[in-house]
Amino acid sequence: MQALAIQYYRHKEDCIVDVCPTGSTLGARVRGIDLSNPLSDMDFSQIVMSLGRYGVLHFPQQKLNAIELKAFSERFGGLQTSVTGKFCDPNVPEVGILSNIVENGVPIGLADAGQDWHTDMSYNATIGFANVLYALKIPHRNHRALGSTHFANMHAAYDDLPIAFVQRLADATVTHDFNKFWEEMRQRSDSPRPALTAEQRAKRPPSRHPLFLTHPITGKPVLYANPGYAVRINELSEKESNAILDFLFEHQLQAKYQYVHDWSEGDVLMWDHIGTLHNAVPDYEPEEHRLIKRCQIKADKVFDPSFMTSVNSHLSLKDDKK
Repeated sequence: MQALAIQYYRHKEDCIVDVCPTGSTLGARVRGIDLSNPLSDMDFSQIVMSLGRYGVLHFPQQKLNAIELKAFSERFGGLQTSVTGKFCDPNVPEVGILSNIVENGVPIGLADAGQDWHTDMSYNATIGFANVLYALKIPHRNHRALGSTHFANMHAAYDDLPIAFVQRLADATVTHDFNKFWEEMRQRSDSPRPALTAEQRAKRPPSRHPLFLTHPITGKPVLYANPGYAVRINELSEKESNAILDFLFEHQLQAKYQYVHDWSEGDVLMWDHIGTLHNAVPDYEPEEHRLIKRCQIKADKVFDPSFMTSVNSHLSLKDDKK
């Protein structure tokens, strides 16, 4: 991965936006942009391309309200709301609340969100494109931030698969089931989650997707199966499917594919669901408070060829004006 920062000028503003890669398998820090303001076409296009290239984008020192967080996020695609209708902003239901804070005996947010390896919305017929999380309160202990988020690079995981394996499973599809992850969370001794009702399960039915997806931004293949939601390779027997999924889950979580983000208050973190997995580490106690607001973006735009045509056209205009 290129370790040098990419700089570009806005056409109408005398300032620079820096996209500085972490130098790891994933991640870049983006400075010089205020996400509370509407994005220009050029800024939007640069973020899309950087998201495909680096997988995880870190916008430090942001100040957003729920309406602004929604406005930034929905530029990239439709937003998913909670299946239970709980733990969202009272005025902006597309903005979820992730928190272990309890007020007057009532949790204000979902306390155990994302606490194992998964990819959000792989269980939907229209899969997830990205998450946008905004940190309002981050727990610390001994001057160290707690509750880091870990990521794994599915471009790199695909690239390292044996050629014969890829050829054999080139047309394979995988069933993803929302209830798998939900039930795994419920098995934890301190889980507050109830079982999903029949109505809630009907809102999140299982869906099938290719085992190897072509990423709409990079144009390259990714391994699209995750431990949280993938339950079956449909073209194989149950026994063989289980064995291959176990192999893939172990393969994709090797340390060389992983990147860790340590949170600070004011961080906005945006990541690509198509090319990454993630895991939120719950290494903090109930009295060590964490509060993050979240938007989940569907891939209802990014697979449309006209979407990337527009993105590339704005970047071409930028290059012409240098």
